[in-house]
Amino acid sequence: MRSLLLVLLTSLLLIPTSGNTALTDETSEGLSDLKNYQVNTPIMVSSGLPNRAHFEALKANGITNVIDLLPGDRSRQSLVMEALGLQYQNIGVEWGNPTLENFDDYAAAMQNFESEGGITLTHCKLNWRGAVFTYLYRITYLDEVDRVARQDMDAIWTANDVWLTFIKDVKAKYLK
Repeated sequence: MRSLLLVLLTSLLLIPTSGNTALTDETSEGLSDLKNYQVNTPIMVSSGLPNRAHFEALKANGITNVIDLLPGDRSRQSLVMEALGLQYQNIGVEWGNPTLENFDDYAAAMQNFESEGGITLTHCKLNWRGAVFTYLYRITYLDEVDRVARQDMDAIWTANDVWLTFIKDVKAKYLK
């Protein structure tokens, strides 16, 4: 009887899972030095600014889409994404002036990427912008409990007054 149970349990480990093959903080190979790397949901991860080696590791770990929240000329990163075969969207979010339009653009990009499948990386320089945007998307579009989603953001940084106002404004628009 014990050997039958052992065979049954072993076979369950070999059955492939359905749906997305989600990353976890523990299984993300080659990403240990990526600043503020965080697995937010089975289809969302966030981080500080990756280098090319990080993007290669992210792709090897299942990332198919990238949302870059840094403002300015991002043409070099766009070329890297194209070379690696990753779908890319830049939404330039000014540090001192995040806008509702920025979040609307982010939500539209996330919904587009979700419809195509895969895992999406949201990144910025330190994952401070990214942590806020992923938090807000999770509570406004994925219906996650605020307290749970907020823990990930709070683990990355404590939002300042500008960003707290932005959070309040997004919540007022989307969580009526």
